[in-house]
Amino acid sequence: MQSRRYILLSFTALLLASGCRDDKITTYRVPKESPPPAATAPAQADPHAGLGIPPVGASSAPVATPASTPADMMASTPVPTATGGDLTWTAPAGWQSRPPSAMRKATFIIPGATAGEQAELAVTAFPGNVGGNLANLNRWRQQLQLAPISTAELESALVHVHAGDLHIDVAELLGPAPSAGGSPQRVLGAIVPFNGATWFFKLTGPDALVAREKAAFMAFVQTIRPAS
Repeated sequence: MQSRRYILLSFTALLLASGCRDDKITTYRVPKESPPPAATAPAQADPHAGLGIPPVGASSAPVATPASTPADMMASTPVPTATGGDLTWTAPAGWQSRPPSAMRKATFIIPGATAGEQAELAVTAFPGNVGGNLANLNRWRQQLQLAPISTAELESALVHVHAGDLHIDVAELLGPAPSAGGSPQRVLGAIVPFNGATWFFKLTGPDALVAREKAAFMAFVQTIRPAS
């Protein structure tokens, strides 16, 4: 009886001992998750694309462009024109007015004696003195394929006119005779400084036609006045 009690107590102690024993703790190493890559902003179009201007941070070395690019760029390049006060004038009755454009304040066509013959008066205005009288006169001479003049020759190449409070310099140029025949080109040009800008009244056409209109041109110049 005692042996059975002893066996029972031993078995009970064994069960209690197994129940109080700590369970073995097993640890695991979990790989750390990498954060998702930051979202990138969509690429912005280069605002200077096609203009021959490198983007910010790019090399300033020249980039080859198609042969047509310079002409295309020049055609779309705005030219600054005078934005101050305007001038007014009275044109001769025989001069045919044309609508003004972005580059011109006015245009007049003067018909010649023969069919298709005509001269043209262009009125333009630009900020500042556009290089001064010498540069402007030599620019007209270059257009007629004439050699430039010097500063010493400038005074004798201009006629000074006063129209009201305006001082006007007038020049007359005759180009060489064309090698293929025909009439040389003549230019009558008036340079008018006004309100921080320079106005140009340039009559261009066949020699005889422009010479015929010289008196009318000089009378026209005398009518130029500041717009009220």
